[in-house]
Order: sequence, then C-alpha cells, then structure tokens
Amino acid sequence: MKYIKLSTSFNFGEVVSVIIASVILPFLPETPIQLLVEGLLYDFGQLTLPFDNVDKEYLKKPRKFNVDSLKKFMLFMGPISSIFDIVLFAILLLVFKLHDAPTFQTIWFSYSIVSNLLGMHIIRTAKIPFIESNAHKLVYLSSTLLAIIGVLIPYTWLGEIIGLVPIPFEYLPIIIIVPILYCFVALIAKRIYIKKYEEWI
Repeated sequence: MKYIKLSTSFNFGEVVSVIIASVILPFLPETPIQLLVEGLLYDFGQLTLPFDNVDKEYLKKPRKFNVDSLKKFMLFMGPISSIFDIVLFAILLLVFKLHDAPTFQTIWFSYSIVSNLLGMHIIRTAKIPFIESNAHKLVYLSSTLLAIIGVLIPYTWLGEIIGLVPIPFEYLPIIIIVPILYCFVALIAKRIYIKKYEEWI
C-alpha cells in the first residue's frame, strides 16, 4: 500500500505538472526519455519498501485494499507535489529568467527525483518521519543513494545521451530547498488528511 499510494499520488501530480508546464512553456518541460529514466530511478528507490519498518498501530487489525481510499489519497496528495513543481517553474522563469530548454529540463529532472525520494519518507508513515518513525536502513540507503545519482546523472555520459546538461552551480540549492519546503507542507497536509479521513496508508 505504501508503494501503490506513493506511485499513484506522485505520478498523478507529475501528470498535472506536465500539462500545466506544456501550456505555459514554449518547450517540453521534460522529454519522454527523461521522464522514463526519472520514473525508473525513483521506482528503484521505492523497491526497498517491502523491507520497511511498519508502525505497530498499523498492525492492530487486518487491512483490505480499498480503491476509494486510494483515489482520495491520490487526489489529495498529488496536487500538492504539483504546486511545488509550479513553484520551481516560477523560480526558474521569473527569478532566474531561465528560458534554456535543456537546462530547465535537467533541473526539473533532478528536482523531481530528489523531491519524490524525500517525499517518500513523509508518505511511508502516518507519524513524523525521522523522529516518531524510522524507515528500514535499506530504505534510507536507497533513497539517499538514488537522490545523489539523480543530481549527478546530468554530469555523466548517460545524462548527455538523454539530453541533460550539467547544472550550473547557482541552481543546485533549488533542487534541495524546494523539496524540503514540500516536505513541511506535506506534513501539514498529512495531519489534515488523517483528521478528515481517519486513515493514512
């Protein structure tokens, strides 16, 4: 359920972001091959979730797969990640005046991987991650390693093959700061969701 809810909410949010970006940008926000590689990387990060620690409260009663719960979760959490994608777009376009397609696509590529892998820790538990609930060490390892890989790929031959370019140093803080802001907002949204629907995962 962690994997399914993570995937549906992030993918729904990204679809919304791509649609919005395609309307406001004079170029594709990411190419199809970049989207595929990006999705592959954070899917690899989520593959360690079967090893994850489970909060004891979650094990008190049997759980059933609930499509309505999945839909509510996707429609509630998905747009929040879209909002921060739009924040990223606004910073790049309005603050940095960035209109170079390859650089824009590369920044969003790396940002999306870091944001989704960091957001995974918010969604994997109903509690406050890192404080009230710790992930399994494999989850920490995979999310950290793949986030680093997501930032480094633009500097490699693989990045060149899929149309990425080295990210100028002045843009690198955005790739860290905006995902952290997203996590704080997602924590607040999680509290609201749990209060409203009396469930999480």
